[in-house]
Amino acid sequence: MKRKIVKIDAEKCNGCGLCVNACHEGALQLIDGKAVLVKEDYCDGLGACLPECPAGAIMLEEREAAPFDAAAVAKHLAAKVAPVPPKLACGCPGTETRLIERRPCTTAPANAITVASQLRQWPCQLQLVPVNAAFLAGADLLVAADCTAFAYANIHADFMQGKVTLVGCPKLDDADYRAKLTAILQHHPIKSITVLRMEVPCCGGLATAVTQALAASGKNVPCRVVTIGTGGDIRADETIS
Repeated sequence: MKRKIVKIDAEKCNGCGLCVNACHEGALQLIDGKAVLVKEDYCDGLGACLPECPAGAIMLEEREAAPFDAAAVAKHLAAKVAPVPPKLACGCPGTETRLIERRPCTTAPANAITVASQLRQWPCQLQLVPVNAAFLAGADLLVAADCTAFAYANIHADFMQGKVTLVGCPKLDDADYRAKLTAILQHHPIKSITVLRMEVPCCGGLATAVTQALAASGKNVPCRVVTIGTGGDIRADETIS
């Protein structure tokens, strides 16, 4: 059938991944650093991804294409959410959930200035945290881009304290954060979400994934987005509905 469908200019695409998170149907993926339409029948042709592209690499064209298949999309999205990741055969503790008990440091020299870690749980990588992890119940979530911990010096005291920290990179991780966060919100009474992102365009995918997950879950959770500059300063701090 002839219908409108997404077309991506690979030459213009900068691989930021914002369109991937903006696509509610999972029709787009980053492959070899470029956005790609993976299946025609997943694209509804409405173009929600277009305004998210900072490079102007996406357009809608009318051509012969497979019809949009809502049932296939629902099955595709459901398959992306794994409630409990499998334990690795090597015994890697990466998927073994636990709370971390903090004790005063007794090994540092008397005149040393020490900063206590505020990481409350393990794992902290978003894709390794099981949806049913007990520490998520009633939690204040910090969803942080990987680079923020290196750019913002006081991240532990200013942002991580008292929160469950989930970290990721929307550009480098081959993952659908929206689906994972939606499942977390549906399984737990989350109290609040703070998104900590860098000022670079690709990091916007993290905030987009959170806002879309909130919409998909139907939950009304207070959400704050803080943008860190590459020089380590706070560039923006806003509350989103």
